[in-house]
Amino acid sequence: MTTPRIRYAMVGGGRGAFIGAVHRIAARMDDRFELVAGALSSNPENAQASAADLHIAADRAYTSYEEMLRVEKTRADGIQAVVIVTPNHMHFPVAKACLEAGVDVICDKPVTRTLEEALELERIVKNSGCFFALTHNYSAYPLVRYARELVERGKLGKLRVVQVEYPQEWLTEAAADDNKQASWRTDPARSGLAGCLGDIGTHAFQLAQFITQQKVKTVSADLTSFVDGRPVDDNVHALLRFDGGAKGMLWSSQVAPGCENGLRIRVYGEKAGIEWAQENPNELWFCELNKPRQRITRRGDIGSDIAARGMRTPGGHPEGYLEGFANLYKDIADILIARQQGETHFLQNWVPDIDTGVEGMRFIQAVLTSSQQDGVWTPLV
Repeated sequence: MTTPRIRYAMVGGGRGAFIGAVHRIAARMDDRFELVAGALSSNPENAQASAADLHIAADRAYTSYEEMLRVEKTRADGIQAVVIVTPNHMHFPVAKACLEAGVDVICDKPVTRTLEEALELERIVKNSGCFFALTHNYSAYPLVRYARELVERGKLGKLRVVQVEYPQEWLTEAAADDNKQASWRTDPARSGLAGCLGDIGTHAFQLAQFITQQKVKTVSADLTSFVDGRPVDDNVHALLRFDGGAKGMLWSSQVAPGCENGLRIRVYGEKAGIEWAQENPNELWFCELNKPRQRITRRGDIGSDIAARGMRTPGGHPEGYLEGFANLYKDIADILIARQQGETHFLQNWVPDIDTGVEGMRFIQAVLTSSQQDGVWTPLV
C-alpha cells in the first residue's frame, strides 16, 4: 500500500549552510518526505531567497519559525514534522515551540546548547506525545548496525575494550571571519561551551554506546584549545568506563592535519574484535581470537534484516554519508506512519531519540567538568 509523503518544514539550512542540503537530499532519497515550508534563515531576505531556490511556495516561505507554526496550523495541508538544522543555540527554542504545537521534530545534533536545556526538552517531548529524532547519521550505516547485532548475538563475548576516534583537520588554523561554518562552531554563545567535543565528539560517543549497547558511566578527560584565541576546545582526549565493564578511550580533534573525516571504532571482547571506519564504510572487519581476520562487506545476503534494509545498491556499489542520513529518514517515516495508526514500530529502538540527546549532553558536561578538574574521574549525571 502506498503511503503519502510526510509534509515537513525546515528551520535553518538556507543559502550558505552545509547540513541543510544534506538533510533535504536524504529526506527525498526514498521519496517518503516532501519539503513544503520553511523558515530557512534568521535573515528575512535570505529566508525568502532560499525558499525560492527550493521551489517552496511564496506563501509558505516564512521569516520566523513562530510565524510558520502559527500559519501552518491553520492549513488543511499543514506541516506534519519540522527538521531543525540551525546552530546549536536555536535547537531548544525551535524544538520547544514545535512540540508544544503538536509537531514531530527531527533535529541535528547535539540536541541543545546545555544539559539544562536538554533535560527541559526531554520533559517537553514526553509531555507532548510527539516523536523526536536526533540525526546521529553514522549509527544508520548498514555495517554499523550489523556490528551492533554481532555484539548483541554474543559473537565478541564479554566486551573489554572500546577505542573510538574522530579526527578532522579543517580547524587546524584560525578560520577566516567569513567562514560561516567555523564562526558559529567556535562561538560559545551559539555552539555551547563545547567546540570539537560537541560538534564531532558527540558522534564518537554515540557510536560507541550504540554498537556496544553499554552506557558510559564515568570519564576522565583533557580538553585543549590549540589555536590561540579560540574560546572552545579543538581537541579532546577522554578515558571511558562503561556500565557493562568495558573500558574505552575517545579521541576527537579538528586540528589533525591529514585527517578529513576520520571516524573510526574498534571494539574488543573475550572472543573477538570488530573494526569499522567511516571513510571506508562498506566493510567491517571481524577478528576472532587466533583466527584470520574476516572482511565483511555491505551486501544484501549479510544475514541481517536491519542492515539489509539500509542498502539501496548491490554489493560492490559504494554507499555512504548521504545514504546513512537517508536510512534515518526512511526509518523515521516508518515510525511516524506507525504512530499515526496507533502502533509502536520496532525501529524506535534503532533511531536516536531525546534520550540519546540527553546522554550526549551529560557526556559533554562530564568531559568539561573532568577537564576543568585536571582529569578527575567524573560521572555522567
